[in-house]
Amino acid sequence: MRIRKKKWAEPELAACRYYINDPEEYRGRWKEFFGNDKPIELEIGCGKCTFSAEKAKRDPDKNFIALDIKSDMLGVGRRNVERIFAEAGKTPDNIALVRCNVEQIDKAFSADDHIAVMYINFCNPWPREKHKKRRLTYPKKLKMYRDFLTDDAVIYFKTDDDELFEESIGYFKEAGYTIRFITRDLHHSEVRDNIMTEHEKMFSDEGIPIKYLEATV
Repeated sequence: MRIRKKKWAEPELAACRYYINDPEEYRGRWKEFFGNDKPIELEIGCGKCTFSAEKAKRDPDKNFIALDIKSDMLGVGRRNVERIFAEAGKTPDNIALVRCNVEQIDKAFSADDHIAVMYINFCNPWPREKHKKRRLTYPKKLKMYRDFLTDDAVIYFKTDDDELFEESIGYFKEAGYTIRFITRDLHHSEVRDNIMTEHEKMFSDEGIPIKYLEATV
């Protein structure tokens, strides 16, 4: 997703206590950052961060890391975090906004971080053949994630894109994952605890079915 340059984003992020610009400093010790032993869940390509913010607000017994490559996007995300928590009368103390290129995610996390849940929501489908290796669900990346996911970890994947979804099914299998649940129409499935992202609402309002799967390591 493209986003216009926001001059205020980096100054606001620099003053944000839960923003991390150098995640490699916490590789293997993210529990130290949060200051507790609560389980950590990770969203990659978090965009405007409404999903992770809502998850963190609803579940104070877990910590959430929202990761994106764009500081402008994370600047918008920070404002959304503050808004969502403020509306609930809460303080955002169980969330971290992390600037990181997924291509280098292995420098930000290790097996010692015990990430047992990961979310990939509406990532760029990269439809051109020569660009498909950039997909967040491409086999090389899925294998990289396994280096820091626990042995019983689950990846939750949502998209509007038919081709990306169908090819990702093969990617997960090629990377050694087991698909435990799959639906090509999430909003008419048995899933009841779904949190809608901004993209999800937009596509759903356009009548586009949301594709969804859960894959285990």
